[in-house]
Amino acid sequence: MNSEQTLDKKQLRASFERAANSYDQAAVLQREISNRMLARLEYIKYQPDVILDAGSGTGYGTQQLAKRYPQGRMIAFDIAWAMLMHARPNTAWWQRLLPLQQRSDYVCGDIEQLPFKNESVGLIWSNLALQWCNDLDRTFAEMHRILRADGLLMFSTFGPDTLKELRQAFARVDGYQHVNRFADMHDIGDLLLNNRFSTPVMDMEYITLTYDDVIGVMRDLKAIGAHNVIHGRRQGLMGKNKWRQALDAYETLRRDGKLPATFEVVYGHAWKPFDPRSILTPETRRQLGLPP
Repeated sequence: MNSEQTLDKKQLRASFERAANSYDQAAVLQREISNRMLARLEYIKYQPDVILDAGSGTGYGTQQLAKRYPQGRMIAFDIAWAMLMHARPNTAWWQRLLPLQQRSDYVCGDIEQLPFKNESVGLIWSNLALQWCNDLDRTFAEMHRILRADGLLMFSTFGPDTLKELRQAFARVDGYQHVNRFADMHDIGDLLLNNRFSTPVMDMEYITLTYDDVIGVMRDLKAIGAHNVIHGRRQGLMGKNKWRQALDAYETLRRDGKLPATFEVVYGHAWKPFDPRSILTPETRRQLGLPP
């Protein structure tokens, strides 16, 4: 990946740490997409025992998955500890030991380096987190590693047309990149196949939110921690004249009194196939000339 397109993970973590308290008020789109993903699970007859919410944020998806799989063990995983603390229920330590309490764990880390054992998770759920990965190929390799045979990966992420209006407005002002880049749906599908996932299903849709002004768009992005954190971003504040030019450029897109903010939402799910070689003993594998 071009170094100018690389996400600064320290900045990313700090951004989400600061957004933890404001996230839920602004994350309307995130909850809506989570609900649409949950609806897709209605058509998948599968009962995982361990569920990983990769990029759990303040825990909306974790809570919904816990209701759907009450016998499963939930793991909320996020890069920002403040998000996890916001998600964690305010229960006394002794209440979490009760047998009727569903077991949930809260783990802080980067989904490009998952701190879990091989084949330890039955379902990996990731709602709008993959766009914050620098290396999707590595991320899928990690997910394949920790997923059990016949386990399911289900995710959503943003596609290239996300915030296209904002990108167009700033492109008229300077040559800096003001909006993060997002992977194409077909490229994501290819990466799944390259990492030995089977029968990947990919689709996308456009969701357009409307705002009274550009400041409303920027305020919501800041409230959910979705800052521009690439290394090639502009350093320092934009001058007043260029900021006004960007605002004027965005204003040309106003329709019916509102400014649009388009999000290309990419959905995908795939399975980790069962490998019959995994049941062979080391001696048999050696005799067959298979790798250990």
